[in-house]
Amino acid sequence: MPIRAAFDAAERLLSRIFPPHWNPLLNLGALGFFFFWIVTASGIYVYIFFDTGVTQAYSSVEYMTRDQWYAAGLMRSFHRYASDGLVLVMLLHILREFALGRYRGVRWFSWLTGIPVLLFIYVAGISGYWLVWDKLAQYVAIVSTEWLDHLPFFGQPLARNFLSPVNLESRFFTLMIFMHIAVPIVALMILWLHLQRVTRPKINPPRGLAIGTGLSLLALSLLYPAVSQGPANLAEVPGEVGLDWFYLGAYPLLENLPGPATWSASVVILLMMAGLPWLPPMRKPAVAVVNLANCNGCTRCMADCPYNAITMQVRSDGRPFEGEAVVDPSLCVACGICAGACPTSTPFRRMSELIPGIDVPGRTIASIRTATDAESAKLSGANRIMVFGCMNAGVAEQCRSGHVGVVALNCTGQLPPAFVDYVLSRKLAEGVIIAGCAENSCYNRKGTEWTTARLEGHRDPNLRDRVPRERFKAVWAGRLGAAGLRQEIEALASSVAALGPYAPRRPAKSRTAKEQSNA
Repeated sequence: MPIRAAFDAAERLLSRIFPPHWNPLLNLGALGFFFFWIVTASGIYVYIFFDTGVTQAYSSVEYMTRDQWYAAGLMRSFHRYASDGLVLVMLLHILREFALGRYRGVRWFSWLTGIPVLLFIYVAGISGYWLVWDKLAQYVAIVSTEWLDHLPFFGQPLARNFLSPVNLESRFFTLMIFMHIAVPIVALMILWLHLQRVTRPKINPPRGLAIGTGLSLLALSLLYPAVSQGPANLAEVPGEVGLDWFYLGAYPLLENLPGPATWSASVVILLMMAGLPWLPPMRKPAVAVVNLANCNGCTRCMADCPYNAITMQVRSDGRPFEGEAVVDPSLCVACGICAGACPTSTPFRRMSELIPGIDVPGRTIASIRTATDAESAKLSGANRIMVFGCMNAGVAEQCRSGHVGVVALNCTGQLPPAFVDYVLSRKLAEGVIIAGCAENSCYNRKGTEWTTARLEGHRDPNLRDRVPRERFKAVWAGRLGAAGLRQEIEALASSVAALGPYAPRRPAKSRTAKEQSNA
């Protein structure tokens, strides 16, 4: 998809400028919240100085801009540019989720609740432009009300209120300020619903990114302060006005095209956006399955699930454990991260069938072990490398060769760390590489993060100490990182060839009581 390729290229470019966790395209949701709080705080400050009278509205805004430019004027600029930033990151967030395909299946709820948030933010922003009551506000008011008058809901034309100074009353501004405050509150409530199916959502951007964004807003506000475009005059038709294209980009179309056409187009676009998760119908992958015979209720799968699809409930089979994992099929995306977290997902099991406490039928832990054994049988040489590659990153398969085997995963988080030990200790390969999505850009949100934490011993199940760290590597290549992944594979192949055959580390012998007393 061209849109996804464009986002991949942009993310890759920005990753050369920013640290992975600061990449703006990987923090769009968090940046949206950041801009929202700036808009809220600056709006409260500006409201202190705003007068809702017909003649006083413009003069109060001018007082802020001219006489108190260093405080209220600066806050006005902050309010304006943060509002633009909010719209920009929301549009990019929606477009990126669409490009990644993260709007279908069980993700329909987040997509559908995101649409009204965008609409409410636009309504709040447009009502804010009315409040300034300059020539731009007059233009916005006339075009908006003329467009609304095409609906059969209003008894009298709304636009006539802006055709003569006699018809406009101060209570209009009271109504606008109420809308400007109430609509974002409703949007915030819907945002709360929007995040209900997401575990550990990013609400705050990384501190460095937040500071940098805030300083950029400050510089922009000082260099190009927000200003009014002359007082509104209902006795005259507003001439040329400067538009804020983030909020008012559609207004030239609303002004020049027939109302029924623009309303029909708006409804069709809205219905298409709302129906996208089901167009065309999606074949849902088999969800994770719990095997109670091997589940001890440890809660690791629940803790690692990125989508709140797993809960712990009272034990139903009478076994002496406190609880059992239960999967909600309407929330599970079959990423397999839960299987990678299960302590029973060990490839070393041979005395019984490899059936973990929780597993994904479409790509079971047993099938991953079988594929690993089969790939190893094809390899030759003293520099064999086994690559476990995320199918969403999609680059590992391009690296298969006579000494490189590739095993596909639903997500890197699906791979239990014990597989690294298994490959090396069973001499299936001399080195192991785990290849996945770009860092901080996991398709399943937490796959790269949980995998890194497990390999570094910060999260259960962790990699055993006996595994030599110089024989494996995690490479977050991403969809455009095939060349870089090949380089990492060949570098590790050369390294393990120089190290020679793998010999498992033996644990140090504990000293006997006699040896300790002699010491």
